[in-house]
Amino acid sequence: MAALDGLRVLDMTQYEAGTSCTQALAWLGADVVKVERPDGGDPGRGAGGDAEYFVVWNSNKRSVAIDLRSADGRALFMRMVPKYDVFVENYGPGVIERLDIGYEAMKAVKPDIIYARIKGFGVDGPWSDYKCYDMVAQAAAGAFSITGEIDGPPMRPGPTMGDAGTGIQMALAIAAAYAQKLRTSKGQLIELSMQEAMTYYLRTATSSGNYGERAANRSGNGQLPTMSLYPCAGGGSNDYVYVMAVTPKMWEALCRVIDREDLVQNPQFSRQADRYQNRDELRGIIGTWALTRDKYQAMRELAEGGVPASAVLDTSDLYNNPHLVERGFVHEVEHPRHGAVKLLGWPVRMSESSVEIEAAPMLGQHSKEVLNDDLGLTQTELDDLTTQGVIKQMALNSAGR
Repeated sequence: MAALDGLRVLDMTQYEAGTSCTQALAWLGADVVKVERPDGGDPGRGAGGDAEYFVVWNSNKRSVAIDLRSADGRALFMRMVPKYDVFVENYGPGVIERLDIGYEAMKAVKPDIIYARIKGFGVDGPWSDYKCYDMVAQAAAGAFSITGEIDGPPMRPGPTMGDAGTGIQMALAIAAAYAQKLRTSKGQLIELSMQEAMTYYLRTATSSGNYGERAANRSGNGQLPTMSLYPCAGGGSNDYVYVMAVTPKMWEALCRVIDREDLVQNPQFSRQADRYQNRDELRGIIGTWALTRDKYQAMRELAEGGVPASAVLDTSDLYNNPHLVERGFVHEVEHPRHGAVKLLGWPVRMSESSVEIEAAPMLGQHSKEVLNDDLGLTQTELDDLTTQGVIKQMALNSAGR
């Protein structure tokens, strides 16, 4: 049995902050039903309807297409609500209110509903009406300010932590609320600001500022030569190895690996302060060694010698990395439109819970299935609703397309 088997989630999310949350719940075993607009669905689907971006963030979900802007669509949706434990949304400011599906409305038909809201700047405060995306949240939380070269401008970070990092925090909160509900039989309202969620990942940076009196500095790829990035043989844009020798023991190990044990007793490099003072010379010594090896060879020699280090893997490398493949982290699934596709999996391993990765749904793929099971609608009723534009059904052919 999967950990969250039996938990039912109404997923009214879009793009990534919400979809990452509900996908995590699905990967833990929840039944996640994604409610989308019939005319295009989640904007993350893109113009073609099933962009790779959407496929990556929506596996293990079922799709029901309902027009909540219509009275009949909203009524249909509200009939579904009592069948579910959790509702999740991350629409822009005011959208849920205009649809009249707020917490109080849902609580009236499902008193123990767990109602989860992700907003860029929260539901109150002077910035609450501002629109927000991942990088806006990261800028507002300080992530730009600590990214980039020490003498350069703030820089846009690469990972989409503002979205996915917020989503995972919400998934944790929902799981906690569900555990509380099992004890108390009470639901609750959960609200999460992307700006505030992002500050969680800035805590190490803020810890050097005397509790807010000073701003943290940018440090590029590392000012200490023993904790820095080095180009390797090959000359490609990602042919680098990152070295992070933190302790005196690791410094000694680094010296052994690069065959320069003499550096350990050299007063120019014996202490970390000395290594920083003479960083250009030391960087040259380590850099010369790295250039004689490809990034994987450099990583292997350093790691086997006791030095924390990694080759710089690019996003394509991840799908073919022998370590990740052997651990079963890379999955191949059959998508209705794209055929066999590779997906990176769920990183959490649980001895008593396992869920197979499934392809993201086509828009309205499960409308018939869910509305029949949840509400007992007949095919005639479903066809009438489809004709009226209230719902969209999608039937796959025998080949799954």
